[in-house]
Amino acid sequence: MKRAPSPAVNRPLQAAQAALAAEHAAVYAYGVIGARSAAARAGEAREAHGAHLARRDALTRTVRELGGAPQPSEAAYTLPFELRSPADTERLAAEIEDRVAGAYSDLVRSADGRLRREAADALSAAAVRAARWRGVGVAFPGLTERSERARHS
Repeated sequence: MKRAPSPAVNRPLQAAQAALAAEHAAVYAYGVIGARSAAARAGEAREAHGAHLARRDALTRTVRELGGAPQPSEAAYTLPFELRSPADTERLAAEIEDRVAGAYSDLVRSADGRLRREAADALSAAAVRAARWRGVGVAFPGLTERSERARHS
């Protein structure tokens, strides 16, 4: 009888897949954000879109290196709220970055070595982008939204 691998063995792969899914969603969302951003923030949206494309591609390679088949992108994603104003667009960008930071915080916890450093860098970059979009930062990026969800569960 063959033993199933320990869940801890697959944890980095699972976390990398979750981060890849978050990056797919971010790439999609920034397509919408870029189209609806105020002119003054359009450059920032393009820069963020490019950063998420690069991270997505890197995570695709990482998932393969970990022995997995990279999760494909969905054809479309449902946005969490309707975008009626530039302020809504900025709020969406901040929320997307919070979600990405949350996914990378899981990857930081489950990985080690180079992958952990890369995940920490991605977490930090997402937190900085969220703070820029929001106009204010959070003390522990990637954890705040998790504690909010836990309280409401």
